[in-house]
Amino acid sequence: MPRRKDIWRCGIIDRPVEQVLRQGLADQPVHWLPEEPRFHFLADPFPWRQDGQLHLFAEAYDYSSRHGTIDLLTLDADFRLLERRPCLAEPWHLSYPTVFAADGAVWMLPEAHRSGRLYLYRMRDGLHDWVREAEIGLDRVPVDATPLYHEGRWWLFYSPADRRETRMGHLHVAWAERITGPWYPHPGNPVRIDMASSRPGGTAVLIDGRIMLPTQDCSHTYGGALRPLWIDRLDETGFTATSGAPLVVPASAGRYREGFHTLSSGAGVTVIDVKYIDRSLAGLWLELRRRFR
Repeated sequence: MPRRKDIWRCGIIDRPVEQVLRQGLADQPVHWLPEEPRFHFLADPFPWRQDGQLHLFAEAYDYSSRHGTIDLLTLDADFRLLERRPCLAEPWHLSYPTVFAADGAVWMLPEAHRSGRLYLYRMRDGLHDWVREAEIGLDRVPVDATPLYHEGRWWLFYSPADRRETRMGHLHVAWAERITGPWYPHPGNPVRIDMASSRPGGTAVLIDGRIMLPTQDCSHTYGGALRPLWIDRLDETGFTATSGAPLVVPASAGRYREGFHTLSSGAGVTVIDVKYIDRSLAGLWLELRRRFR
């Protein structure tokens, strides 16, 4: 029965990701969000700016239920929390709420592999209101699907949910003419097999003519570190990429130095999450209560 609990915390860096990667993370000033109550956490943060305000979408997780939902956080100019509210929940676990604009609408593509599907949601009446718009059909049930519009079409990076080895160490790609599909899996899938740099971990962006996909280094543990994957070729028949060195956790992270698995960007900021591992007997007691409830 698991005793250890991964506890994540989110932070905001007031610089674009290109600058953060150039300068390194170690000494970057980070605005850390407040810690959550014990055995709760916020993780997988993605930024969005609307009506002059910065918003974050993040996974809100409670170990007593082992169920994730998506929360919307609104921040002021000094990154202080103004409002927090739930914005998406399903019967299955949700996380990794990538938010982006396409075709005149705002979309969310959250991780939902426990449903056996990948659903695309459209914003309806504000950032707190989302409607399920389409199901994205792929060659495998995906984990942490990450979209990128590049050279006139949509690309999707993801890891298959089949088993631990594929979730942690395989990278698949698909493409589509429109975000709602149809989607075509890359004939080279898996285009990459590497426990240290395959599972997506944040916003894919173009930097100096190269695609940078944040990837999780799961070679020692889930979400143990984060590496930039630099993609030099991405087309219907080919894929080549080179992994960068693992990024150093910022010095101000304190005890949250045992993992790092999201590097998301947009709205002029870079957002990260880092973790510590709670190994207390209280975590074991929580698990016992949950199982026998």
